[in-house]
Amino acid sequence: MGKERLLAFSDGVLAIIITIMVLELKVPHGSDWAILGKLLPVFLSYVMSFVYVGIYWNNHHHLMHAAGGVNGPILWANLHLLFWLSLLPFASGWLGENHFARQPTALYGFILLACALAYYVLQLTIMKSQGKDGTLARALGTDFKGKISPVLYIVGVLISFFAPVVSNLIYAGVALMWLIPDSRIEKHAQHIEHRH
Repeated sequence: MGKERLLAFSDGVLAIIITIMVLELKVPHGSDWAILGKLLPVFLSYVMSFVYVGIYWNNHHHLMHAAGGVNGPILWANLHLLFWLSLLPFASGWLGENHFARQPTALYGFILLACALAYYVLQLTIMKSQGKDGTLARALGTDFKGKISPVLYIVGVLISFFAPVVSNLIYAGVALMWLIPDSRIEKHAQHIEHRH
């Protein structure tokens, strides 16, 4: 089965997720800077969530580049990832509206953790379809960032009940770590193409 429909559907869902998030930025009633200041937590949570969706969109593109064809398990694993990503607008809105309070921070971290684990499941599903010597398995290697990110999300969730500011700094730090696109897959695929 070709992957074009999966990519088109995934791109559409991610575009809708970003649209829903930006609609949470309500236009304030008033024309002074102080009113805009009240929207700062909502804006900051939007920026962080936008960056996360962008990171997933970018890395999903590379992942599908290495996938070759897709099968039923890959389709379901992809839907599983999109499900958790679709909850980001709700978590982001709650986080911003409540000024990064404890419970919203914990929920936000839990959803980031679920997204990371769903992405990992999608990677494993693709690798299973390709075999242990497939393109994706060779390209990922040790996958340090992929392994440390869930650990940091768990730490962030646990800390959120005592120090939500620290938790949000951890979430932002993980996003910064992933902001540079993970091009291992793309480089590996290009290397294979040049050899043929």
